Amino acid sequence: MASTITASTVGGLHVRWRYRLTRGSTFGSFASTPLVVGSTVYVQDLSSSVHALDLRDGSPRWHYLVQAPNDGPNGLAYAGGRILGASDTRAFALDARTGRKLWTRKLTNSQEQFIDIAPLAARGLVFTSTVGFPPSGRGALYALDQRTGKIRWRFETVRDPWQFPSAGGGGAWYPPSIAPDGRLYFGISNPGPWGGSPVRPNGGMYPGPVPYTDALLALTAATGKLLWYDQVTKHDVRDYDLEASPIVVGHSVFGAGKAGRVVAWDRITGARRWAQAVGTHLHDLGPLPRKPVLLCPGLWGGVLTPMAYSAGRLFVPVVERCMRESSLDPAYPADLRTGDGVIYALSARTGKKLWFRRLGAPATGCATVASDVVFAPSLDGRIVALAARDGRTLWETRANAGINGCPSVARDLVIVGAGAPRRAGSTPEIVAYGL
Repeated sequence: MASTITASTVGGLHVRWRYRLTRGSTFGSFASTPLVVGSTVYVQDLSSSVHALDLRDGSPRWHYLVQAPNDGPNGLAYAGGRILGASDTRAFALDARTGRKLWTRKLTNSQEQFIDIAPLAARGLVFTSTVGFPPSGRGALYALDQRTGKIRWRFETVRDPWQFPSAGGGGAWYPPSIAPDGRLYFGISNPGPWGGSPVRPNGGMYPGPVPYTDALLALTAATGKLLWYDQVTKHDVRDYDLEASPIVVGHSVFGAGKAGRVVAWDRITGARRWAQAVGTHLHDLGPLPRKPVLLCPGLWGGVLTPMAYSAGRLFVPVVERCMRESSLDPAYPADLRTGDGVIYALSARTGKKLWFRRLGAPATGCATVASDVVFAPSLDGRIVALAARDGRTLWETRANAGINGCPSVARDLVIVGAGAPRRAGSTPEIVAYGL
């Protein structure tokens, strides 16, 4: 959707409307992307409920209320008059005008424990994924019929049987991307449990590289046939998902994840064109040592949320969060309120770093581009608008809660969901900033 927001006008943004979020899960109230279709904004909160709001003033048009707590990121897609999404266990379609439920399809089972992804709707299909957790989890990718919810194909993202039932992993938790020729690209999550134990150190519960975890997969969208894959982290013991939504530009596809590495591939052949490390890196390659060491990126660090692309540049949000880890102990997340955030601009042709800006708080919101402006939200609720050319600050504001989702740009509006885990005095909300 064309926008009037540019480097010369962004300074005029101000609050146009707010919509209070009152539902959610232990992971907060909101961790997705507002979806704008015509004059309506569709949002999904972390209770899996869907709300349709008027684009002009944020007033509600309808609600689809469920209580299926989700840790996110979740979210919605639109096609053919349908809003497509998922609860924690079921994919669904709603009538976009009324919110009436059209169909649901249960996807989870004992090995596919959860759905926490926004779907992609294209070519009459809905592409989504389950995720797998230890013990025995094996996340899978799905294509469903948009009209009926019938499963058209299913692809297991853990190729081989687990050697030990205590292992688990795989699946995707950000949307795939599709190219005009029908090739579909998914970034896949990690194996687990992270770290190790005295009996099976260094991820010994899942020996070997565990295809297709931590890999970019290229599939035929119509059939789910695997065309190629490239595993960025082999035998991952640090929770280094390659989870960010791939970006397709011409004959290239770009991916990134929690390993703090951005990779460019020839999207037809799968050959790597370049790889670039972003953020701080320390003890992040190879086996873990027996004694605890400081590890960067740590759990829930690296490129945690999706990148953006514009005019030959990739804009990469990085969470700077380290932790101590060893080969003999399971890994547990550090305090998520700590850490820093950095936005990098990379040349899409070479991977060269063009500029970077520190945010002062974890970059848990996605990078979003409007014309020559990059919006960069963070966990402390700040939203910074940076010049795409050189990274200088053009505008800044703060929402009433932390941000763990992607802004949307529509016409003269930037719409942001602020609903990270609640802190004292925070107010989870959807905010529209307009010119």
